[in-house]
Amino acid sequence: MFGFLNDIPMMLLALPAILLSLSVHEAAHGLAAYKLGDDTAKNLGRLTLNPMKHINLFGFISMLLFNVGWANPVPINSRNFKNPRRDMAISAAAGPLSNLCLSVIFTIVLRLVLIPLESISEGLYIVSGDRYYIDPALQENGTFLVLSLFAVMLYLGIALNLNLMFFNLIPLPPLDGSRIAYVFLPADLYFKIMRYERYIMIAFIALLATGIISVPLGALTGGITNIFYTVTGMPEDLLTIVISNIINSLPTFSI
Repeated sequence: MFGFLNDIPMMLLALPAILLSLSVHEAAHGLAAYKLGDDTAKNLGRLTLNPMKHINLFGFISMLLFNVGWANPVPINSRNFKNPRRDMAISAAAGPLSNLCLSVIFTIVLRLVLIPLESISEGLYIVSGDRYYIDPALQENGTFLVLSLFAVMLYLGIALNLNLMFFNLIPLPPLDGSRIAYVFLPADLYFKIMRYERYIMIAFIALLATGIISVPLGALTGGITNIFYTVTGMPEDLLTIVISNIINSLPTFSI
Protein backbone atom coordinates (compact mmCIF):
# COMPACT_ATOMS: atom_id res chain seq x y z
CA MET A 1 0.00 0.00 0.00
CA PHE A 2 2.69 2.49 1.02
CA GLY A 3 4.67 1.67 -2.12
CA PHE A 4 1.77 2.96 -4.20
CA LEU A 5 1.34 6.03 -1.98
CA ASN A 6 5.01 6.86 -2.43
CA ASP A 7 4.45 6.99 -6.19
CA ILE A 8 1.73 9.63 -5.87
CA PRO A 9 4.05 12.71 -5.67
CA MET A 10 5.79 11.66 -8.90
CA MET A 11 2.39 11.03 -10.52
CA LEU A 12 1.38 14.59 -9.61
CA LEU A 13 4.53 15.91 -11.26
CA ALA A 14 3.66 13.92 -14.39
CA LEU A 15 0.03 15.10 -14.39
CA PRO A 16 0.48 18.27 -16.51
CA ALA A 17 2.40 16.33 -19.17
CA ILE A 18 -0.22 13.56 -19.21
CA LEU A 19 -3.13 15.97 -19.68
CA LEU A 20 -1.29 17.96 -22.36
CA SER A 21 -0.02 14.88 -24.20
CA LEU A 22 -3.42 13.18 -24.43
CA SER A 23 -5.16 16.42 -25.42
CA VAL A 24 -2.63 17.30 -28.12
CA HIS A 25 -2.77 13.72 -29.44
CA GLU A 26 -6.55 13.74 -29.91
CA ALA A 27 -6.72 17.33 -31.17
CA ALA A 28 -4.09 16.44 -33.77
CA HIS A 29 -6.30 13.61 -35.07
CA GLY A 30 -9.22 16.00 -35.38
CA LEU A 31 -7.19 18.78 -36.98
CA ALA A 32 -5.70 16.44 -39.58
CA ALA A 33 -9.15 15.07 -40.42
CA TYR A 34 -10.53 18.62 -40.70
CA LYS A 35 -7.76 19.66 -43.08
CA LEU A 36 -8.53 16.57 -45.19
CA GLY A 37 -12.23 17.42 -45.45
CA ASP A 38 -13.93 15.90 -42.41
CA ASP A 39 -15.36 18.46 -39.97
CA THR A 40 -16.92 15.90 -37.58
CA ALA A 41 -14.42 16.57 -34.78
CA LYS A 42 -14.66 20.32 -35.27
CA ASN A 43 -18.46 20.27 -35.04
CA LEU A 44 -18.24 18.26 -31.79
CA GLY A 45 -15.79 20.70 -30.21
CA ARG A 46 -12.87 18.29 -30.22
CA LEU A 47 -10.37 20.64 -31.88
CA THR A 48 -9.31 21.88 -28.46
CA LEU A 49 -6.59 21.32 -25.87
CA ASN A 50 -9.16 21.26 -23.08
CA PRO A 51 -8.47 17.86 -21.44
CA MET A 52 -12.09 17.58 -20.27
CA LYS A 53 -13.10 17.15 -23.91
CA HIS A 54 -10.74 14.22 -24.43
CA ILE A 55 -9.92 12.35 -21.21
CA ASN A 56 -10.99 8.73 -20.84
CA LEU A 57 -10.93 7.65 -17.18
CA PHE A 58 -9.38 4.20 -17.73
CA GLY A 59 -6.88 5.49 -20.28
CA PHE A 60 -5.91 8.30 -17.92
CA ILE A 61 -5.39 5.87 -15.01
CA SER A 62 -3.32 3.66 -17.31
CA MET A 63 -1.09 6.65 -18.13
CA LEU A 64 -0.56 7.29 -14.42
CA LEU A 65 0.22 3.67 -13.58
CA PHE A 66 1.91 2.32 -16.72
CA ASN A 67 3.05 5.48 -18.60
CA VAL A 68 0.91 4.49 -21.59
CA GLY A 69 -2.77 5.10 -22.11
CA TRP A 70 -5.45 6.61 -24.30
CA ALA A 71 -8.14 9.28 -24.48
CA ASN A 72 -11.64 9.22 -25.94
CA PRO A 73 -11.10 8.76 -29.69
CA VAL A 74 -11.91 11.73 -31.88
CA PRO A 75 -14.78 10.71 -34.20
CA ILE A 76 -13.80 10.68 -37.86
CA ASN A 77 -16.14 10.09 -40.80
CA SER A 78 -14.03 8.66 -43.60
CA ARG A 79 -16.87 9.25 -46.10
CA ASN A 80 -15.91 12.93 -46.03
CA PHE A 81 -12.42 12.16 -47.29
CA LYS A 82 -11.46 12.32 -50.96
CA ASN A 83 -9.21 9.30 -50.51
CA PRO A 84 -10.62 7.40 -47.48
CA ARG A 85 -7.83 4.83 -47.06
CA ARG A 86 -4.98 7.30 -47.37
CA ASP A 87 -6.65 10.13 -45.43
CA MET A 88 -7.71 7.84 -42.58
CA ALA A 89 -4.09 6.72 -42.22
CA ILE A 90 -2.84 10.32 -42.26
CA SER A 91 -5.39 11.32 -39.62
CA ALA A 92 -4.36 8.35 -37.47
CA ALA A 93 -0.65 9.12 -37.83
CA ALA A 94 -1.19 12.74 -36.76
CA GLY A 95 -1.67 11.66 -33.12
CA PRO A 96 1.64 9.82 -32.64
CA LEU A 97 3.43 12.48 -34.71
CA SER A 98 2.12 15.19 -32.36
CA ASN A 99 3.59 13.30 -29.39
CA LEU A 100 6.95 13.06 -31.16
CA CYS A 101 6.86 16.83 -31.71
CA LEU A 102 5.98 17.42 -28.05
CA SER A 103 8.86 15.22 -26.89
CA VAL A 104 11.25 17.25 -29.08
CA ILE A 105 9.89 20.53 -27.66
CA PHE A 106 10.16 19.23 -24.09
CA THR A 107 13.77 18.16 -24.75
CA ILE A 108 14.73 21.59 -26.06
CA VAL A 109 13.04 23.38 -23.15
CA LEU A 110 14.68 20.97 -20.68
CA ARG A 111 18.09 21.77 -22.16
CA LEU A 112 17.37 25.50 -21.79
CA VAL A 113 16.21 25.06 -18.18
CA LEU A 114 19.44 23.25 -17.34
CA ILE A 115 21.49 26.28 -18.43
CA PRO A 116 20.65 28.38 -15.32
CA LEU A 117 20.76 25.21 -13.21
CA GLU A 118 24.34 24.66 -14.40
CA SER A 119 25.23 28.18 -13.33
CA ILE A 120 23.55 27.87 -9.91
CA SER A 121 25.06 24.47 -9.13
CA GLU A 122 28.60 25.09 -10.41
CA GLY A 123 31.07 23.60 -7.93
CA LEU A 124 28.31 22.48 -5.57
CA TYR A 125 27.97 18.85 -6.61
CA ILE A 126 30.20 15.90 -7.42
CA VAL A 127 29.31 12.81 -9.47
CA SER A 128 31.47 9.72 -9.04
CA GLY A 129 30.22 6.65 -10.87
CA ASP A 130 26.72 5.98 -9.61
CA ARG A 131 27.27 8.11 -6.50
CA TYR A 132 26.65 11.82 -6.19
CA TYR A 133 27.23 14.45 -3.53
CA ILE A 134 25.31 17.72 -3.23
CA ASP A 135 26.35 20.70 -1.14
CA PRO A 136 23.57 21.42 1.42
CA ALA A 137 23.59 25.06 0.28
CA LEU A 138 22.43 23.92 -3.16
CA GLN A 139 19.56 21.91 -1.72
CA GLU A 140 18.37 24.97 0.19
CA ASN A 141 18.47 27.22 -2.87
CA GLY A 142 14.83 28.10 -3.74
CA THR A 143 15.57 28.91 -7.40
CA PHE A 144 17.37 25.61 -7.81
CA LEU A 145 14.38 23.76 -6.32
CA VAL A 146 11.79 25.47 -8.53
CA LEU A 147 13.80 25.00 -11.73
CA SER A 148 14.52 21.40 -10.72
CA LEU A 149 10.80 20.66 -10.32
CA PHE A 150 10.15 22.12 -13.76
CA ALA A 151 13.05 20.10 -15.22
CA VAL A 152 11.65 16.86 -13.75
CA MET A 153 8.21 17.62 -15.22
CA LEU A 154 9.82 18.09 -18.63
CA TYR A 155 11.90 14.92 -18.19
CA LEU A 156 8.75 12.94 -17.42
CA GLY A 157 6.96 14.59 -20.34
CA ILE A 158 9.60 13.40 -22.81
CA ALA A 159 9.23 9.77 -21.74
CA LEU A 160 5.43 9.94 -21.58
CA ASN A 161 5.13 11.34 -25.09
CA LEU A 162 7.55 8.84 -26.61
CA ASN A 163 5.76 5.98 -24.83
CA LEU A 164 2.42 7.28 -26.08
CA MET A 165 3.75 7.53 -29.61
CA PHE A 166 5.19 4.01 -29.74
CA PHE A 167 2.19 2.55 -27.92
CA ASN A 168 -0.25 4.00 -30.44
CA LEU A 169 1.80 2.82 -33.40
CA ILE A 170 1.21 -0.82 -32.41
CA PRO A 171 -0.91 -2.17 -35.32
CA LEU A 172 -3.73 -3.53 -33.16
CA PRO A 173 -7.27 -2.12 -32.92
CA PRO A 174 -8.27 0.36 -31.66
CA LEU A 175 -4.79 1.91 -31.60
CA ASP A 176 -3.69 4.34 -34.30
CA GLY A 177 -1.34 1.77 -35.78
CA SER A 178 -4.34 -0.33 -36.86
CA ARG A 179 -5.72 2.63 -38.85
CA ILE A 180 -2.36 3.19 -40.47
CA ALA A 181 -2.19 -0.52 -41.34
CA TYR A 182 -5.49 -0.06 -43.23
CA VAL A 183 -3.45 1.40 -46.10
CA PHE A 184 -1.37 -1.76 -46.43
CA LEU A 185 -3.90 -4.53 -45.70
CA PRO A 186 -6.61 -5.83 -48.03
CA ALA A 187 -9.90 -4.17 -47.09
CA ASP A 188 -11.73 -7.45 -46.39
CA LEU A 189 -8.96 -8.66 -44.03
CA TYR A 190 -8.84 -5.30 -42.25
CA PHE A 191 -12.58 -5.24 -41.55
CA LYS A 192 -12.52 -8.86 -40.38
CA ILE A 193 -9.91 -7.90 -37.80
CA MET A 194 -11.83 -4.78 -36.77
CA ARG A 195 -14.90 -6.88 -35.93
CA TYR A 196 -12.94 -8.22 -32.97
CA GLU A 197 -11.70 -4.78 -31.88
CA ARG A 198 -13.35 -4.92 -28.43
CA TYR A 199 -11.93 -8.35 -27.60
CA ILE A 200 -8.49 -7.47 -28.87
CA MET A 201 -8.50 -4.36 -26.70
CA ILE A 202 -9.49 -6.32 -23.57
CA ALA A 203 -6.71 -8.82 -24.19
CA PHE A 204 -4.29 -5.98 -24.87
CA ILE A 205 -5.14 -4.21 -21.59
CA ALA A 206 -4.61 -7.48 -19.72
CA LEU A 207 -1.22 -7.85 -21.42
CA LEU A 208 -0.40 -4.25 -20.57
CA ALA A 209 -1.12 -4.90 -16.88
CA THR A 210 1.49 -7.68 -16.84
CA GLY A 211 4.21 -5.19 -17.72
CA ILE A 212 5.42 -7.23 -20.70
CA ILE A 213 4.71 -4.45 -23.19
CA SER A 214 6.58 -1.88 -21.09
CA VAL A 215 9.90 -3.65 -21.79
CA PRO A 216 10.10 -3.01 -25.56
CA LEU A 217 8.41 0.37 -25.15
CA GLY A 218 11.01 1.34 -22.56
CA ALA A 219 13.85 0.25 -24.85
CA LEU A 220 12.49 2.29 -27.77
CA THR A 221 11.83 5.32 -25.60
CA GLY A 222 15.29 5.09 -24.04
CA GLY A 223 16.96 4.85 -27.44
CA ILE A 224 15.20 7.91 -28.85
CA THR A 225 15.78 9.86 -25.62
CA ASN A 226 19.51 9.15 -25.85
CA ILE A 227 19.52 10.52 -29.39
CA PHE A 228 17.73 13.67 -28.23
CA TYR A 229 20.22 14.13 -25.38
CA THR A 230 23.20 13.66 -27.70
CA VAL A 231 21.90 16.13 -30.28
CA THR A 232 21.10 18.81 -27.67
CA GLY A 233 24.28 18.25 -25.63
CA MET A 234 22.29 17.45 -22.51
CA PRO A 235 24.43 17.56 -19.32
CA GLU A 236 23.31 14.16 -18.05
CA ASP A 237 25.33 14.27 -14.82
CA LEU A 238 23.52 17.45 -13.80
CA LEU A 239 20.18 16.00 -14.94
CA THR A 240 20.81 12.94 -12.75
CA ILE A 241 21.54 15.21 -9.79
CA VAL A 242 18.38 17.24 -10.40
CA ILE A 243 16.12 14.19 -10.72
CA SER A 244 17.66 12.37 -7.76
CA ASN A 245 17.46 15.47 -5.56
CA ILE A 246 13.75 15.95 -6.34
CA ILE A 247 12.95 12.27 -5.80
CA ASN A 248 14.74 12.32 -2.44
CA SER A 249 12.87 15.51 -1.50
CA LEU A 250 9.41 14.07 -2.19
CA PRO A 251 7.33 12.97 0.81
CA THR A 252 7.31 9.26 1.64
CA PHE A 253 4.91 7.11 3.63
CA SER A 254 5.96 4.47 6.14
CA ILE A 255 4.38 2.46 8.90
